[in-house]
Amino acid sequence: MLKGIIGALALALAVPALADDKVNDKAKDVDNSMKNTVDDAKDKLGTDSGTTKAKRHAKKASRNAKTKARHTKNDVKDATEKAKNDVSK
Repeated sequence: MLKGIIGALALALAVPALADDKVNDKAKDVDNSMKNTVDDAKDKLGTDSGTTKAKRHAKKASRNAKTKARHTKNDVKDATEKAKNDVSK
């Protein structure tokens, strides 16, 4: 019985590690899109100072770079998985 409990605990701890990263990436993309929309609206208002604007633009560029890196990572993962599946057939 103790082995069963330990096995269930190990499985419960391993499940989040095996979860699909694409769900988390999609949530991050939605969050970044929302922040970019807010930043674009602030730019159109034009009511902020130069340092605030520069800081916001730097954060936006960083978000966009991270998004592009996530998408590239997922594309490489997908291509690798596809190639692995093609070889094993």
